[in-house]
Amino acid sequence: MDSQSKRKPNAREIAARLRDEIAAATFGPGDRLPGGRAYAKKLGVSLMTVQSAYAQLQEDGLVEGVSGSGTYVRDPAPGEPTPRDSARRLNELQAEVERVSNELADLAERVRLLEQTVGPAE
Repeated sequence: MDSQSKRKPNAREIAARLRDEIAAATFGPGDRLPGGRAYAKKLGVSLMTVQSAYAQLQEDGLVEGVSGSGTYVRDPAPGEPTPRDSARRLNELQAEVERVSNELADLAERVRLLEQTVGPAE
């Protein structure tokens, strides 16, 4: 077993995993997400970490918490995008941001190499 499989996921990673499951229709409108305590135990993380992940999904408009009952995939009003569509769009946006970030990092490296060759701009 490698060290990656032993590392505990953070809230952002848990939210991304659940967002992917919503996008794949593993969880659909009205479905209850796993209970926080049990899910935290399963993942080997604190309850606060799972709650933070659920809060991120709620901020994304994908889920809603029902006091004393749990966290459910939001059931959209007619004409609103479904949580599945929203999750897919968020995943696409994250991929685009990652692509642009990589391009910017590549550009910064090219500028650094150019400055080494010709000297810094004045």
